Amino acid sequence: MNSALVGLLLLAVTSSGAAPAPAGEPASPSLGPWQAVALGLVEGVTEYLPVSSTGHLILTARLLGLGDTPEEREAADAYAICIQAGAILAVLLLYRRRAAQLLQGLVGRHREGRRLLLHLILAFVPAAVLGLLASAAIKAHLFGLWPVVAAWLGWGVVLVIVGRRGGLAAAGRPGRGLEELTWKAALAIGLWQTLALWPGTSRSLVTLLGGLGVGLSLAAALEFSFLLGLVTLSAATAHDLLRHGDAMVASFGWATPLLGFAVATVAALLSVRWLVGFLDRRGVGWFGVYRIVLALVVGLALSAGWRA
Repeated sequence: MNSALVGLLLLAVTSSGAAPAPAGEPASPSLGPWQAVALGLVEGVTEYLPVSSTGHLILTARLLGLGDTPEEREAADAYAICIQAGAILAVLLLYRRRAAQLLQGLVGRHREGRRLLLHLILAFVPAAVLGLLASAAIKAHLFGLWPVVAAWLGWGVVLVIVGRRGGLAAAGRPGRGLEELTWKAALAIGLWQTLALWPGTSRSLVTLLGGLGVGLSLAAALEFSFLLGLVTLSAATAHDLLRHGDAMVASFGWATPLLGFAVATVAALLSVRWLVGFLDRRGVGWFGVYRIVLALVVGLALSAGWRA
C-alpha cells in the first residue's frame, strides 16, 4: 500500500450529517461496522494488486460520504494502519516458511534468510527516507482524487504497453531466483518503490517491475514484492500505532478496528493467491485496462462537478 510508505492516509471517518453527541456524553464511534467492512475489504483486495490501495481507499472514502475533520484525523490515520496489518498477516500466513527463514536469519541461524533480510531492509530504506522527508508535501499536494486519477491513467498506459509486448506471464520469462539477488539489485528495487509515494501508483506494481527489471523471474519478483511489502507495512504499523493507537481506541473502541483487520486479512489472502495465478497466465495488461477505465470514469465524474 502506498499508504504504508507515507505512513498516513487522509481518510476521515465522520459520516455526513451526523448529529453531535450531547454535551457531557462521550462521542460514539463515528466509523460504522459497514464502513469498517468496506474499507477493510478494499484494503485487503487492493494492497498487493498493481492498482493502488491508497487510491482505492481515497475513492471509497468519498463514495461512502466520509468527511475530513481535524478532530477525527488522528484516529482515522491509526485505523488505516490497523487494517494494513491484515495484509501483513496474510503474507505471513502465505509465506510462513520464508518468514521463518527470515526470523532464523535475524538470529544468525539461517544464512540465506539473513542475506534476504538484509536485502529487504536495503530495499526498504530509500522510500522510508524519502517518505519521512517529503510526507508533508505529499499529503498536502497528492492526496486527492485528481493526482490519483493521473497516476491510475499514466501507469495504466504503461501496463497496457507492457502487456502488448508479451506481458509478465511466467511462460517464456526465465530469470534469477531470490538466492541470486545482489545488494545492488535490491537497492534498485527500493529506488523503484519510491515512485509509489505518489498515491495511485501502486507499490506492488513498481516493485514488481523493478524486480523483473533487475532480472528476477516472475515468481521471485512477486515474492520479493510481497516480502518487501511485509517490511514496509510492518514499519508503518508499528510507527503509527505507537503514535495514534490511543486516539483510535478512544474514538472507535476495539470492535470496529478488529472487524476491519479481520476483513482485510481474509481479502488479502484471497487476493494474493488469485494474483499469482492470474499473472502466471495472463500478465499485467488487464490491470492496465482496469486502471485506465477507472481513471476515465472518476475523471469524467470530477469534471462534471462531482464533489464527494
